[in-house]
Amino acid sequence: MDSILLIKGIIILVIFALSLGIAAYETYFERVVAAFIQDRVGPDRAGPYGIFQPLADAGKLFFKEDFVPSMADKWLFIIGPGIAMFTALMSSAVIPFGDTLKIGEHLVPIQGMDVNIGVLWVFGVVALGVYGMLIGGWASNNKYSLYGAIRAASQAISYEIALGLCLLAVILVTGSLSLREIANNQHGINWNVFYQPVGFILFFVCALAECNRTPFDLPETEAELVVGYMTEYGSMKMGLYMFAEYVNMFISSTIMATLYFGAYNYPGMDWVREFLIAKMGDVSGHNVATLIGTAVLFLKIFMFIFTFMWIRWTLPRFKYEQLMKLGWQWMVPLAMVNLVVMAVATLTGKTLLVAWLGMGGFLLIYFTGRSMYEKRFN
Repeated sequence: MDSILLIKGIIILVIFALSLGIAAYETYFERVVAAFIQDRVGPDRAGPYGIFQPLADAGKLFFKEDFVPSMADKWLFIIGPGIAMFTALMSSAVIPFGDTLKIGEHLVPIQGMDVNIGVLWVFGVVALGVYGMLIGGWASNNKYSLYGAIRAASQAISYEIALGLCLLAVILVTGSLSLREIANNQHGINWNVFYQPVGFILFFVCALAECNRTPFDLPETEAELVVGYMTEYGSMKMGLYMFAEYVNMFISSTIMATLYFGAYNYPGMDWVREFLIAKMGDVSGHNVATLIGTAVLFLKIFMFIFTFMWIRWTLPRFKYEQLMKLGWQWMVPLAMVNLVVMAVATLTGKTLLVAWLGMGGFLLIYFTGRSMYEKRFN
């Protein structure tokens, strides 16, 4: 039992270390992707190909002067970045990063906490993350910071509704709030994205907004609000806010891979497991098969992270009224329709067929009606 607890503790530490390490090197890959898209030289000074640039950035932030504005609320000013970082990291605690490791006669899941309400945990913790921005913007006693905080709160409310409706549609199909159960129900290539592609697209757009990524980075838009809620921050306090954004991007990518793309499941996984067990034995074969599944999950995560970066350096920023209109007039109604269609599909027992016919029929009727309306009145 002691060895199992030790293994579990190591898994938890590795998960947190991976979250921080990947967040740090996301800043490096962001610069590399931006340089590639803009046809220019990226980081190439700090180490071979600039791979030590994140370490140089961290050193710069640690050794910068740490200050608190004289008119700011000191304790809230300090607490704000901590809340943002804490909530970002706590989201990873319930995510299954792999199947199970066989230790003797025991099976240890590659997961911090295996709770049966993992979806609610993630949704609740992510919702708390906006308090970090609100508190930081309010405590700064700066109008630019306050405007950024207000934008962050209204944006989070607008897109979390559609995000929650998309989650409900996934829960309807799988019948569970456990992320591990949701992952296991997508065995092989029985992925949820094939049942609700529209739900995935809506979820992805909402994830962009929740992470404050371009074109949804209105809370920190430089052209209007300096840096928004981070305007008065410097040193590692600003670093925590920036790190929290990159951790959230990693967590959002992991959640999307888990909810819609089968997590650690992949085509032919049963054959691979049987082959490895036959060649390497029950314990070693099982563990190697689990690690392959974990590697597959990380490939899916990196695909989403690249897409986040690709969008940032390709699309222009929304105007604020466009952001609100998209959230309330498009995302929420479409998410409600997706939920109703998935509910009907689940009740009929022919989930895949009814889901595609229902959502396709709705979109066809909607766009046909809209086209006829515009031709008549324009």
